[in-house]
Amino acid sequence: MILYPAIDLKDGKAVRLLRGDMNKSTVFNDSPVDQALSFVGQNCQWLHLVDLNGAFSGKPINAEAVEEILQNCNIPIQLGGGIRNLETIEMWLSKGLERVILGTVAVENPSLVKIAASKYPGRIAVGIDARNGRVATDGWANNTDIAATELAKKFENDGVSAVIYTDIDRDGAMMGPNLSATAEMANAVSIPVIASGGVSSLQDLEALRDCGAQLNGVISGRALYDHKFSIEQALDVLNA
Repeated sequence: MILYPAIDLKDGKAVRLLRGDMNKSTVFNDSPVDQALSFVGQNCQWLHLVDLNGAFSGKPINAEAVEEILQNCNIPIQLGGGIRNLETIEMWLSKGLERVILGTVAVENPSLVKIAASKYPGRIAVGIDARNGRVATDGWANNTDIAATELAKKFENDGVSAVIYTDIDRDGAMMGPNLSATAEMANAVSIPVIASGGVSSLQDLEALRDCGAQLNGVISGRALYDHKFSIEQALDVLNA
């Protein structure tokens, strides 16, 4: 399994939110590129970036910070937040991004996901953010009646490289991941699933590893910033 250290970008800084609330953010580093280089220096395999302002506005806002990270880090990087059209997808891929994450647009314009996944095999992921099992969009501000697993199934045969499943109520709360919902998602589709939200300890990583479903990896943010475990320790557990 892969550990994806998370760098959430708000107003040009690396932050973490509590349950997706933009008014409940903690700044962990004024320099996102320094944070990225710190993670790379600890031998992570990937980086997971989110443009939080972009997720709310529907267009890239923290592009400067993302580009600086891309220019200075030599590992694969995935990005979500504010990517709503083919032009933005192509722009980011041309700048060296390995994988684009499509979230809100997967609900509002699923045909775009299919077109992009066909045009850029292996480089398009779908971000599914759920509250009580139902998908939320626009930076988690809007709730829908769409079941998370049903949305994932729509892209089963379209060449999507991964589904990033986030339980919103666990995100940044250090309460542990939603194991049953994550396993249900991973068992519902053949698309690789990356778990996100709630990881607070090595025991949480063990639980995800042994949750009864084969996961591609785990995104961790707050636990790494709070030094609950190191990247090396996390990888040892995930790949035991």
